[in-house]
Amino acid sequence: MCGIVGYTGSRPAGPLLFDGLQKLEYRGYDSAGIALLTPEGVQTVKNAGQKDVMALEVLAGKISLLPESVTGIGHTRWATHGRPTDANAHPHSDGSGEFAAVHNGIIENYMVLRERLQSEGCVFRSETDSEVIAHLLARHYSGDLAEALRLVLAEIEGSFAIVAMSSRHPGQLVAARQNVPLIVGAGAENEFFIASDIPAVLKETRDVYVLEDGEMAVVAGGKISFSDFAGTPRAKTTMRVTWDAVAAEKAGYEHFMLKEIDEQPRALRDTLYGRVDKSGAINLGIRAEFFSGVSRVVLVACGTAYHAGLIGRELLERWARIPAETAIASEFRYRRPLVDERTLVVAVSQSGETADTLAALREARKSGARVLAVTNVVGSTAAREADEVLFTWAGPEIAVASTKAYTTQLEIMVLLALFLATDRGRLGREDCASILAELKALPAKIEEILARKAELQRIAAYVSKADSAFFIGRGLDWAVALEGALKLKEISYIHAEAYAAGELKHGTLALITADTPVLAVVTQKALYEKTLSNVEEVKAREGRVLAIARPDNKGLAASADEVFWLPEVSDALAPIVTIVPLQIIAYYAAVQRGNHVDKPRNLAKTVTTE
Repeated sequence: MCGIVGYTGSRPAGPLLFDGLQKLEYRGYDSAGIALLTPEGVQTVKNAGQKDVMALEVLAGKISLLPESVTGIGHTRWATHGRPTDANAHPHSDGSGEFAAVHNGIIENYMVLRERLQSEGCVFRSETDSEVIAHLLARHYSGDLAEALRLVLAEIEGSFAIVAMSSRHPGQLVAARQNVPLIVGAGAENEFFIASDIPAVLKETRDVYVLEDGEMAVVAGGKISFSDFAGTPRAKTTMRVTWDAVAAEKAGYEHFMLKEIDEQPRALRDTLYGRVDKSGAINLGIRAEFFSGVSRVVLVACGTAYHAGLIGRELLERWARIPAETAIASEFRYRRPLVDERTLVVAVSQSGETADTLAALREARKSGARVLAVTNVVGSTAAREADEVLFTWAGPEIAVASTKAYTTQLEIMVLLALFLATDRGRLGREDCASILAELKALPAKIEEILARKAELQRIAAYVSKADSAFFIGRGLDWAVALEGALKLKEISYIHAEAYAAGELKHGTLALITADTPVLAVVTQKALYEKTLSNVEEVKAREGRVLAIARPDNKGLAASADEVFWLPEVSDALAPIVTIVPLQIIAYYAAVQRGNHVDKPRNLAKTVTTE
């Protein structure tokens, strides 16, 4: 889950590479580096971050040390093999300094390759698995850099996106992809950009080629060619990116996360756009026969996407009356899941590149299940490998902590459940129309919440001083509590746990002490009295209850220490609204504690390793 960028053209490569790395910093930021091709060989600067100084900030001070060059590669790293150190930072070179490579993914057989290369006299300077690529390139080179890379690919096992270059081939970059995203942007005046993700090239071009698994690209002399790993040519066409380049920038916000929280009303409107016609019918853009005969739904996902799946499961069973389950993707493939051709597997991933979710998707297909991807990224692996896809139109999400991607995933869950419910005659037309009308009104209600950030900052200020916090809820509120707790711990580093409120008495009450913050989510009418009794249990132990509730739960004011009142919303759609205050509380708590909000420690945006 690192960031790769490459450039060859007629302009100075160093500044362009550094700018691209800044756009990819969300993919990894514990070390960074740039290598340029020069007549004297490959010239490299790279470093790890320092205390309270991010890796790219350190690298910025070294760019001036590089000579001018029109070809180079760069990398920003999230450590998997080897500690975050200067030596372990990419790019990596061979012993002669004539070959350099950057790599994202994992080389599973690197120890065997490393031991063999060391026995042949290679001297390794890092602890990484990636360094073997540079040494293998030098070993296999016989005048053709692309052919050398093909021979390397025949030896390595695992997942990878690789970009390599050699001082023996000025102006040439070679790249390959297997299970890890890689794109090539076609710029002006015969220049090309290679990157892990589209935001890295948006400033320079909107025309990109998306490499498929098992494909290579060779850029040289202002031309590009594609082939499979065996060298058989492949024909490819560019995809036109329609994102506004400004959407990938902070636009005046202190942090991407706050910007993306504020973008949720727009993202929800965009995701709904075109999916409900004038007659009120839902149009998912999926062939009708795809859902025919489905008897069971399994939603597979990780982290925040898994929490969206929990909501989806409830709505599918509530409205469509289809048995559904939510599975953690990293566990799904190892439990010999019972899925068949009548099972619909919904793989949910913001990036569409989450390694565990892709593995679950592939396991499901192997078993004959129908696979539907829910993703935010057009051209992603999940979108291409699934039988059908539903895109969330959240736009680029840069902050590691997901916000707008999550709420748009929830909206897709609502649309999918409503479609299946009406298609099977489980939900009447009028009931469906009523839910859709409320769905259309949710962006305006979220805008009301966003205008009241000052109230939530006060709650966040209290939470920020705690060592631990607890989140409770029942039914759909519990699923929201899980996501609220995840948001708080991943960016504020406060220990946070979420519980189905009824479980408090089965052990967790032992952890409630004086002034312990307990965030209670109270929106489900049928469960209001039950949740209120759990709030009273917390108060009896002198815990401090900070509640998020609907306005018709006014009785809560007498029990909770503080209540943030939501706009009126139905039980089923409450999660889309309720999560927003919890996102804001987490954000301001992290700011109060002086944390890197967009780049929380030990985490990265796109998890492309198991």
